[in-house]
Amino acid sequence: MSQDSTGRGRGGAGGRRRKPAKRRRALAVAAWTAAGVVLLGGAGVGYFYVKLNGNLKTVDIDQALGADRPQNLDNGSMDILVLGSDSRGGANGAYGRDDGGSARSDTAMVVHLYEGRRQAAVISIPRDTMVARPSCSTPGGKSDPGGPREQFNESYTVGGAACAVKTVEKMSGIRMDHYIEVDFTGFKKIVDSLGGVEVTTTAPIKDSASHLDLAAGTNRLDGEQALGLVRTRKGVGDGSDLGRIQLQQAFIKALITQVQGVGVFDDPKRLLGLADTATKALTTDKALGDVKSLASFAQGLKGIGAQDMRMVTLPVAADPADPNRVVPLTKASRLVWDALLADRPIPAEATADSAGDKGGAGSVVR
Repeated sequence: MSQDSTGRGRGGAGGRRRKPAKRRRALAVAAWTAAGVVLLGGAGVGYFYVKLNGNLKTVDIDQALGADRPQNLDNGSMDILVLGSDSRGGANGAYGRDDGGSARSDTAMVVHLYEGRRQAAVISIPRDTMVARPSCSTPGGKSDPGGPREQFNESYTVGGAACAVKTVEKMSGIRMDHYIEVDFTGFKKIVDSLGGVEVTTTAPIKDSASHLDLAAGTNRLDGEQALGLVRTRKGVGDGSDLGRIQLQQAFIKALITQVQGVGVFDDPKRLLGLADTATKALTTDKALGDVKSLASFAQGLKGIGAQDMRMVTLPVAADPADPNRVVPLTKASRLVWDALLADRPIPAEATADSAGDKGGAGSVVR
């Protein structure tokens, strides 16, 4: 399994740079949109900064992990771990019982912004992937030893954002520059604030478990429907998490297209409302924990459209020990991570034998 720590990586929490004078400051589905909304809504609002700053929640990844991280390389690219959390606490309780008050990373993506910020690669990590989880500190101040065979999304349950980042860094050998998290309720509110997201379905989708019932054709999804779409497993394809990831990737592209063409950016009042909603929905690393920094970061995303993104699933195969889990394909996964380390496109051979990008679930939504 691709679970080694190579000691390689790049980028500090504040981003990467070729020269100190050029320091450069989205995407568990809604996070990319939220960053873009903050960018376009933040510029020029002046007094509103205080309110937006108060909305943001942050976590100090650097302090939590210390020196136990991959090397910081300066090649102009940037990597962001984006998580969608599935806590069932509070308003999220409508989506199931809270398992002991804990939360898990329902969606996990590594977003790689290439030098120049004109293209991006997005690598989805299946939540059921069995990985070598490193030792992590728990919220109670204790230490969890981890283990050679642990389910990926349990990293977040065990040690929150810091443990999730540490696990991804150990898997990939890549240092995460930033962290962005959005939860169920925040996702719904962002979509609703945008006025919904339009998608075309090539077949009906019905899944009572995710409260989703869509006819074939063009559908404008509100927040509830959008959440149902990105969470559905039984309504499309083979019912696996891999199929759901394909739906998430298709929806993200529709979401980005919606943000770029929604027309609200000429309406300051509506724009500030979107910025307010977006900042309330986000948890970020400390370096992005104020509106000015988040807006500066999002400035680099402006030129990246859906057509400029290569979206893949981490190369995986069925776990021989458990058919309900998957394991990384060692060589193929290394091709993916090495490509990002070198700031190069992911080679086609990396995903050729992966179960992650097989199946037709992704073609149902466009």
